[in-house]
Amino acid sequence: MTGVQEAGLLKAWQNAGSANSKRVMSRITFPVAQSTATAESRAPSALEFVIHTVPWAMTGLDQALPGIGVFQATPCSSLHSTGSFSSCDTPSPVGPRKAFQGVSAAAGAPMAATASSAMVARILKRRIDRFKRGLIVTRMANRMTLDSTGTRSPADRHRSTQDTVWGAGRATPFFLLVGLLLIFSAQQAPAGDWPQILGPSRSGRAAGDERLADTWPPQGPSVAWRKPVGSGYSGVAVADGRVYLFTRQGAKEVIEALDAATGETLWSGSHPTTFRPQVGGGDGPLCVPLVHDGVVVTSGAQGVLTVNDAATGEQRWQRRTHEEFAAQEGYFGAGSTPLVAAGNVIVNVGGTKVGGVKKDAGVIAFRLDSGAPVWTATAEPASYSSPMALEISGQARVLMVTRYQCLLLDPVTGKVQWQFPFGMRGPTVNAAVPVLTDSSHLLLSASYGIGSVHAEFTDTKATPQWEGAENLATQYCTPVVIGRHAYCVDGREDGPPGDVKCIEVATGKIAWQEKKFGYGAVIAADGKLLILRNDGGLVLARATPERFEILARCKPLGGNVRALPALADGRLYLRDDKELVCLEVGR
Repeated sequence: MTGVQEAGLLKAWQNAGSANSKRVMSRITFPVAQSTATAESRAPSALEFVIHTVPWAMTGLDQALPGIGVFQATPCSSLHSTGSFSSCDTPSPVGPRKAFQGVSAAAGAPMAATASSAMVARILKRRIDRFKRGLIVTRMANRMTLDSTGTRSPADRHRSTQDTVWGAGRATPFFLLVGLLLIFSAQQAPAGDWPQILGPSRSGRAAGDERLADTWPPQGPSVAWRKPVGSGYSGVAVADGRVYLFTRQGAKEVIEALDAATGETLWSGSHPTTFRPQVGGGDGPLCVPLVHDGVVVTSGAQGVLTVNDAATGEQRWQRRTHEEFAAQEGYFGAGSTPLVAAGNVIVNVGGTKVGGVKKDAGVIAFRLDSGAPVWTATAEPASYSSPMALEISGQARVLMVTRYQCLLLDPVTGKVQWQFPFGMRGPTVNAAVPVLTDSSHLLLSASYGIGSVHAEFTDTKATPQWEGAENLATQYCTPVVIGRHAYCVDGREDGPPGDVKCIEVATGKIAWQEKKFGYGAVIAADGKLLILRNDGGLVLARATPERFEILARCKPLGGNVRALPALADGRLYLRDDKELVCLEVGR
């Protein structure tokens, strides 16, 4: 089952379960290829699922899912583009495999299954204590019968679900795992992964089912492993049991896949670099690896864009974007982590030429599967802020902060839907990622006297609601929004010690602040904040607008920390310019 099928099923389950507190039962049919190796030559069989749903809040998934895009064709009317149910009592005839290809409106590209048996087992181990009601696969076509609901009463069906989950022998362990996988699948990545900058949704929030310990021992969380690393300030990405680390080692930029449990290198790839920064001493990469649809995307300090197979390390393609599109390297090298949307890798290159001819190439889209350029747009120079995927009225969009503008793009065509000024000429940078405070509002922030903007937006315009530098003006700490409040470290690393702040997003008013805390980065999970300071200090705090409440603290790194932290499957990954450390912070 592809990732988009899983996400579509989960979206439909969410729609049914969130309407009221009553359990809803519906039947849904999907086509599934019989064999991956021969999928194009064999007619797919059909899977039929009976879904028992409960209120969405009972799942423990506290982050809303992005909308699901249209399907090119479906074998029956059971799953619509909005993820809604309708009746489909018998499997409909299934056509060729290509008749069912989904497009995620948030990510944009057809998605393949990302689950391994190890990942499924990990999901089962962490969630089975909460899986007391929900989804269960109860009947499958193609000679795979688990349980027939017939015309039993809702009470009998509920008992059947409980029996099947808790070991009455009606479901094999494999199909029980399939059911669990479906209910806890996220947009593109398995629950618990951190596949890109700032986590699954680029919001700084971990997967909704991530659970953190309430405190730590005096010496701090236990260390799973440590590993020496090369130079650079790129944080890691974590997906399907692998940690992707991007550093500079000598005259090469190196991407490595590590075993998440041990830190052992599974594969590595490299390319030459001669980068020297205009400001500061950091000569390594800044962009966080991006794992999507079986590949890992990296962008080096000199704009070398590379796509490798995530499992084997085999290089799929590479583009030297700064050379090819006549882009400047900037103060610190390329620092805008790419985004995958609509099957394209979208990068704020800041280019000025295409094919040697002067042309706007500020933002460029490359095909994820081939590296071929798809479109170029705007004359905007590059920033250090990374783009964000979103959906507006069912249409995939990309929100981006360039050197001087905030703009909304169509990822398919490159058309600029709207833009407004954000930034300042001179020795300044935009580095924080744009934040969605809800489906129609965004929050931007930068230091250097630029400050923050909270704006309401549609697909055709954006209107600032409040702006200013007094309450929030952060250099590169992206605010983390939880409910009606945002949590952030205000200030800049080369100024006075930064203040940790909680602000009300609708008004910009400060709810509380902890002065002279020190600059750093914030991520969140399980109602808690993890705040990593530049000096290597780490704080666990409660995420509440009432007050700044520290639960635990430690100092796992020596200092010179600029790489963003990553949290996946109960493990926190932190790095400075000398080592990467993996801490056991889950419960």
